[in-house]
Amino acid sequence: MNDTTSTAVSPAPAPAAPVRDEGLGEITRRTFWEANERHVLGIGFILLVLLLWEVIPHVLTLSRGMDLFFTTPTQVAVTLYNMFASGDIWPAFRFSAVAFSVGLGLSIVAALPLGVIIGRSHVMNAMLDPFITAFNATPRLVFLPIILVWFGIGMWSVVVVVFIGAVFPLLINTYAGVRNADRLLINVVRSFGASEWQINKLVILPNSMPFIIAGLRLAIGRAILGIVVAEFFGGSSEGIGVMMNDAASKFQVDIVFAGLVIFMALSLVMVGGVKVLEARLSRWRPENVKSF
Repeated sequence: MNDTTSTAVSPAPAPAAPVRDEGLGEITRRTFWEANERHVLGIGFILLVLLLWEVIPHVLTLSRGMDLFFTTPTQVAVTLYNMFASGDIWPAFRFSAVAFSVGLGLSIVAALPLGVIIGRSHVMNAMLDPFITAFNATPRLVFLPIILVWFGIGMWSVVVVVFIGAVFPLLINTYAGVRNADRLLINVVRSFGASEWQINKLVILPNSMPFIIAGLRLAIGRAILGIVVAEFFGGSSEGIGVMMNDAASKFQVDIVFAGLVIFMALSLVMVGGVKVLEARLSRWRPENVKSF
């Protein structure tokens, strides 16, 4: 009698479960919506506002006064195209862009090192804090008459107004970032023989970067506001603000909105550049912090 040998069929191995690395985090593939949700919502809301703005004159009956001072996005777009195509706007645009760049650049050069010095030195903090607080609380428009007397009507008056508007947000945020640096890390680095320059480079500035970026974003808005204030109130005889002021006196609302769009576009481009800079400088920071 032959013994029958039964062969047991081994079950197929179960698929391996995804392994999560607690140190590096779980690697997942994001969908298009997850990757672009912020941009889609932002652009979509802007398009919705423009659409509502465009249809208002067609669905509502505007009064004569409102109709005189009202325009639509299509009219603004046509005006912008004609101004750039004819070249009429380029001198004013160049003047405002140069004043903005020089004023903002000088504020960055002055505010960053001064903010670090004040944050690290109790003596400098005690000496300069009252003046910084007083000047920051004073409306920028108050400085315009004396600036016009000192620098005259022209480029440098606008640059000074832009500088005064942009330097204080960046200075105060840099000071706050330096004061909020981790004292334990500073003491550890100092215990290994690091100099003051190395402490600032390795600990102070990296930890202060979120504060500095926030201050820079505020400074960009204040710088654009400084251009508008200086050019609107006689700080120069050319520029986008002067063009808008002249158009407003002639009831050319489309040109006023065209200048407004230019300033808004400049602000968006500059803030977008700051966000890119922040992403590059903050790569060492973890995106997600594990909570217990």
